[in-house]
Amino acid sequence: MSTPAERYLEPKQSAAETGTLLSDFRSGLDFELDPFQAESCHAVQEGFGVLVAAPTGAGKTVVGEFAVYMALQQGKKAFYTTPIKALSNQKFSELTARYGADKVGLLTGDLTINGDADVVVMTTEVLRNMLYAESETLDGLGFVVMDEVHYLADKFRGAVWEEVIIHLPADVQVVSLSATVSNAEEFGGWLDTVRGDTKIIVSEHRPIPLYQHVMVGGKLIDLFAEDVSFDQIAGDPERAATVNPQLAKLAQRSVPGGPHGPKGHGRGRGPGGRQAGGRYLDREEQRSRKVSRPEMIRALDSAGLLPSIVFLFSRKGCDAAVAQCVRSGMNLTTRAEARDIEQAIDLLAFDLPPDDLEVLGFWPWREGMMRGFAAHHAGLLPIFKEVVEDLFLRGLVKAVFATETLALGVNMPARSVVLEKLEKFNGESHVSITAGEYTQLTGRAGRRGIDVEGHAVVLWQSDTDPAAVAGLASKRTYPLNSSFRPTYNMSLNLTAQFGRDRARGILETSFAQFQADRSVVGLARQVRSREESLAGYKKSMTCHLGDFGEYAAIRAQLSETERQASAAMSQARQSAAGDSLEQLLPGDVIDVPGPRHLGRCVVTEVASSLRDPRPTVLTEDRQIRRVGVEDLDGPVSILSRIKIPKAFTGATPKERKDLAASLRNALADERPPRRGAGGFEYAGAEKYAQRINELRNQLKAHPCHGCPDRENHARWAERWLKLRRETDKLSQQISGRTNTISKIFDRVCRLLAQYGYLETGNEDNAVPQMTRAGQRLRRIYGERDLLTSLVLESGVMDQLNPEELAAFTSSLVYHAKREESGADPRMPSKQIQFAWEAAVRNWSSLSDAEEEARLPATDAPDAGLIWPMFHWARGKDLRECLRGTDLAAGDFVRWVKQVIDVLDQLAKIPELAPVLSRNCSRAVDLIRRGVVSYSNVVD
Repeated sequence: MSTPAERYLEPKQSAAETGTLLSDFRSGLDFELDPFQAESCHAVQEGFGVLVAAPTGAGKTVVGEFAVYMALQQGKKAFYTTPIKALSNQKFSELTARYGADKVGLLTGDLTINGDADVVVMTTEVLRNMLYAESETLDGLGFVVMDEVHYLADKFRGAVWEEVIIHLPADVQVVSLSATVSNAEEFGGWLDTVRGDTKIIVSEHRPIPLYQHVMVGGKLIDLFAEDVSFDQIAGDPERAATVNPQLAKLAQRSVPGGPHGPKGHGRGRGPGGRQAGGRYLDREEQRSRKVSRPEMIRALDSAGLLPSIVFLFSRKGCDAAVAQCVRSGMNLTTRAEARDIEQAIDLLAFDLPPDDLEVLGFWPWREGMMRGFAAHHAGLLPIFKEVVEDLFLRGLVKAVFATETLALGVNMPARSVVLEKLEKFNGESHVSITAGEYTQLTGRAGRRGIDVEGHAVVLWQSDTDPAAVAGLASKRTYPLNSSFRPTYNMSLNLTAQFGRDRARGILETSFAQFQADRSVVGLARQVRSREESLAGYKKSMTCHLGDFGEYAAIRAQLSETERQASAAMSQARQSAAGDSLEQLLPGDVIDVPGPRHLGRCVVTEVASSLRDPRPTVLTEDRQIRRVGVEDLDGPVSILSRIKIPKAFTGATPKERKDLAASLRNALADERPPRRGAGGFEYAGAEKYAQRINELRNQLKAHPCHGCPDRENHARWAERWLKLRRETDKLSQQISGRTNTISKIFDRVCRLLAQYGYLETGNEDNAVPQMTRAGQRLRRIYGERDLLTSLVLESGVMDQLNPEELAAFTSSLVYHAKREESGADPRMPSKQIQFAWEAAVRNWSSLSDAEEEARLPATDAPDAGLIWPMFHWARGKDLRECLRGTDLAAGDFVRWVKQVIDVLDQLAKIPELAPVLSRNCSRAVDLIRRGVVSYSNVVD
C-alpha cells in the first residue's frame, strides 16, 4: 500500500473526466488534487451541494474555487462568503489575481468594489442582508461558497450562517467548507434536509505531516512515545496516546509523589527534599525547565523550525514578547531582508498621518519587524496586521506572536506553531483551551509546497501535564452546535416576506431545532440522574428540629442581600468620590481616604476632563500625585484652602517644600471645612440594613438555628440548592424543546406588536401587517437592533449635528471589555446628553418587557466610546482621541468602522427624515478619515 505522500504524487485524473470543466480546472493548477478535493469537486460538477470538512491547511478552499470557476464557465454568478473582512480581503486578492479585476468584486459592509461582478467576495452578513432586501444582485446567482461555515456556532454571529442557508433560492448550489467537526454527518443531514441533495466529504488527512513536541528548557522533546504524525494519531489512538516516558518522568519529578501525590505536598520541606517515588525538582530546577521568549526563538531557529507563530492569548503579552526579543539583541533577518521589510513599512508610513505614528507605536513596531519579529492581535491597527501577514507570507518576518484571532481563517501558515500556555481568558475567567481550539491553532504548522512536515510545540510550565497535552493533540475534532435564535430584525424580515405562519415553519427548519429534537433523550437521562442525587442530598440535610430547606433558603437570601448591599455601597462610594473630585479647585486642602494612604494634600491642578477627573495634589511629605476615583474609598473632604503660587510647577524641591509648609500651616489652624466636607452618606443603606436585620432575626428564630449539626446540614443544603437550580433548567429545556424556535419567534412578535412594529390582532395572519416603524427596523442590523430603532423613533437623533450623531451612535454599537460602575458619564453636549438619557430610558423599558416576555436581554447602551468618537468626528488627532481611555488604536479603528456601518444603515432607511439622513451620511464622511480610511490592501 502506498503512503499518503506517494498517493499525493500519483496522477488523479481519470479518463472519464477528460474534457469536463473539472478537467480544465485541474489543468490550470500547479498541484494534483487530493482524493477528498477531487471527490468534492466531482460532486459540485454533478450538481450536488457539498459539505467539506477537513483540517486547517488541507486545501479545502480549492473546492470553493472550483465552484467559482464553474460559475464563470456557465455564465452564472458566484458569491464567496467569509466570516471576517480580513479573509474577504485575502480571497478577493487571490481571485482578482486569477480572473482579473473586471470579473471579481468585494462587499464588506463599509466597502464596495465592483459589486455587480460575476464573482463577488463578501462577508456573510452582507449576503444575509441581500436576501432580506431581495436585492437584484441575486439575479443569476448559481453558486455560494460558505467558507469557515463552522462559524455558525459563534454565540454572537452564528445565526447569520443559518439564515443564509435557509433563505438562499433552491436552485443555488451551496459549497460549505468547515473545519473537521465530530458531527459532520449531523450537520450534513440538516443541509440535505433544507437544501436538497448534499454530499458530505470528510477528510482527516493533512498533506503536511504534523508532529507534536514539548519544549523543556530550550530542548524539544517529542510528546508521544513514538514518532507519530497527525494522520497516524487517527489510525492508532492507543499508540498515539502513549506519552513519551521522558516527559512522564519529568512530570512525576515536578511535585512530590508525582502529579497525583498527596495534597499539601512538601510542607515543612526545604528545596531538594525527598518523597517516596523518587527525587522531585527544587525551585532552581523548576526554573531551568522554563524558557524565555528570546531563548525559545533561538531554540526554534537552531532546530530549523522558523518561521513560527507563537500563540500567547494576550495582546500585551504579544507586544511584550516582541520587545523582549528586540532587547535581547537577536536579529533573524539578513541585510537584504531587512531592506525589503524597511521598504514595505516606509511605504505604509508615507500614507499615515505623521502625528499618528508615535501613538500607533510605529517606531518600536518597525524595529521589531526589521529584526524579523511581529505581533498580531485585534488591538493592532488593521493596516499593520496586513503588512505583518504579507511579510510573513513572503518569508521576511520569521516569528509572529499572536492571539487566537489569527487562527480564524487568515492564511498564514508557518513551519511551526508554539503554544505558550494551554489556557486563555474568555472574558470572564481563565479556562483551558479545548481540543478543537488546539487543533485549529496547531493546524497552521506546515506550509504546503514548502515544508515536508509541520511541528506543534507546547512550552513546559510548572503545572504542565503531558497526558493532558497528549489528550488535546489526540482528539482531533469538536462538535458543531447551533447558536441560532430569532432576533427582532430577523423576525420582521421573515414576517414581511412570508407571513407569520410560513415564517414559523421556516424557523423550525433551522439547525438549532434539528439538534434540539435529537437531544431530548440525553437531557431526560441527565434529569433522572440528578433527581436521584437530589434525593440523597435532601436526606443528608434532614434536621430533627425543623425544615432545613426553609432555613437554607433564608440563609441564601441573606447572602444575596448582603452581596447586593455591598455592591450598591461600592457603586455609591465611587459615584460620590467622582462628584467630590469634580468640585475641587486649586488650593483646596483635602483629606484623601483610600488604599494609597495619601492622607492630607493640597490640590495644585484640576483635570480638564469631566469624564475622568484626576486632580494633581501635593502631599504633606512633598510628593506630587494624581488622584482618581480608583484611589478613593469615598468622597474627599475639603478641610481648608490655601493660595497656590502662580508660577508653581512642582518641578523643584524648593517649590514643593514651600507649598508643603503652607499646607501644614493651614492644617494647624482649626478652621471649619470650607466646602464639601462631611461623612459619606448613602440613601439606600438603611433599606438594605433593615432587610438584612429582618433576615438575620428570621434565621435566629428558626428551629434549625440551634441544631448542633447545623453547618454540616448547611453544606448539603448548598449542594442541594445548586443542583436543584441546574436540574430545573434542564427540565425547562426539555419542556420547551418541541417547537422551541417557533415559540421564541412568537414571543418576539408579541413584543414587537407591543411596541408598535407589528399591527396588533394580526399575529396569525399569513399576510403581514407591518407598521412604518417595522419597515424601518427591517433595515437595522446589529445586536441592539430594537433599541436603536426605539431611540430613532423617539426623535432625539433628529436634534444631533453630524459630530454629535457619530458620538451618540457609538453608544448603540460599542461594548466595553469589562463593566464599569460609577457616576453617570458626562456628555460632550446637551444634545448628546438628551439622546443618552432617552437611550437609557428606552433600554430600561425594553429590558423589563424582555424579562416579562422571557426573551434574552438587550445589552445596555455603552458610553465608553462617546468622547473618543466625538473628538474624532471633530477632526482631532488620534492621540487626543485615545487620551484617558484603555482603547488600543486597532480597537478604536474597528469600533469606528462598526459605527460607520450603523450610520450607513440609518442613512439608507426609507422615509427617514431628510435632515437626519444627510447628517448620518455627513457623520460617516467625518469619521472615515486618517487611519480609519486607509488600508494597505483593502478593507
